[in-house]
Amino acid sequence: MTLNLDRRWLSVILLALVSAACTTTADGLAEDVAGARDLAMVAPETVGISSERLERLDAGMRQFVEDGRLAGVVTMMARHGKTVHFSAAGTMDIESGAPITTDSIFRIYSMTKPITGVAMMMLYEEGTWRLNDPVTKFIPEFENLQVYAGDGPDGEPRFEDATRSMTMRELMTHSSGLAYGLGASNPVDRMYRESRVLDSSTPLQEMIDTLATLPLLYQPGARWYYSIAVDVQGYLVEQLSGQPFDQFLQARIFDPLGMADTAFYVPAEKLDRLALIHTQDEDGALVPPQRGGDVTTPPTRASGGGGLYSTTTDYMRFLQMVLNGGELDGARLLSPRSIEMMRTNHLQEQALSTMRPGSGFGLDFGVIMDPAAAGEPYSKGSFQWGGAAGTWFWIDPVEDFVFVGMIQHRGRTVGEVQGASRNLVYQAILD
Repeated sequence: MTLNLDRRWLSVILLALVSAACTTTADGLAEDVAGARDLAMVAPETVGISSERLERLDAGMRQFVEDGRLAGVVTMMARHGKTVHFSAAGTMDIESGAPITTDSIFRIYSMTKPITGVAMMMLYEEGTWRLNDPVTKFIPEFENLQVYAGDGPDGEPRFEDATRSMTMRELMTHSSGLAYGLGASNPVDRMYRESRVLDSSTPLQEMIDTLATLPLLYQPGARWYYSIAVDVQGYLVEQLSGQPFDQFLQARIFDPLGMADTAFYVPAEKLDRLALIHTQDEDGALVPPQRGGDVTTPPTRASGGGGLYSTTTDYMRFLQMVLNGGELDGARLLSPRSIEMMRTNHLQEQALSTMRPGSGFGLDFGVIMDPAAAGEPYSKGSFQWGGAAGTWFWIDPVEDFVFVGMIQHRGRTVGEVQGASRNLVYQAILD
């Protein structure tokens, strides 16, 4: 199923509406009339995008569904603060055939991280912490951590003392030395898995207490390594604000931005909008989704690293706020300087050398430092991230646009659809 009108007719209709809703200044530049809101739908040509070429994005995403490589996909793009593309194709569940729609709800997993980063920066602006503060200033449990030092002759892991405390900057750039307990086979990640430190039934304080007993994988600052650090940031938001983490996000981010469908659970009355996660078998065919446990009640632990559910529109509103320099529709969350700090690479040379070519890392955002080395059409300074079930986004401050893609999929198609979206977006920008 697709929800797009023919692009040629849509352009004609929207161009007429935009013309009627604009006035002209003395110097001839069009400006929105009073009351116009960010992210209003406009004809692509009004913001320098070809409708005909943008149709290739729709067609490309639909093709993944028609070929049986994705159950469903929703994509949205906004340039100069105006929406030019919002499309849905496919189903939320290949067994039921329930159509995916533009208001479907998705598990966004690690796309929770930039939201947690914004919460941290709001507290930074209030003077509660600084980038070079040692984390032990706020989490004394992290004093005297051990660090994995390789395996001995007997094959058993060896450990040494941490040379110093990790800093808040390192905590926000995945260079703290913390691990995650995901797929890696090193001894520290195995210890994380055995301790169940990622379990959502573990309260935040218990998570911190457990982490204090586990070694770091690397000395602080030595390299970039994807980690549980953003869950630790969620704990810090609680400690620094005096509010439960989920309540802080609701009051300080979701409510001001009008993110009505973003939370750490899905209310029962919205459950029929939840897209389910599909996988692929060895031949590439879609595998029907496994239905997990109850998602309609708040979890014991609100995971700052991966716990949120959201919609395409909600997440677009968050990202447009970021691109706007911290403000959306009159709600200011951060200053432009704080946003600039978040989207600037903070990794030192040693840690930077362990990143993918052309990439760096800001404060809870991945940063494109050299598009040619990265092998992608991004502008220099674009910043991005994604989630474990295939959701993805990027912000291009040079071309002044945001793109969000939402799928619920685990398999090789994820990289293919994300890569295709980048090419199809940039080829449509003509001005």
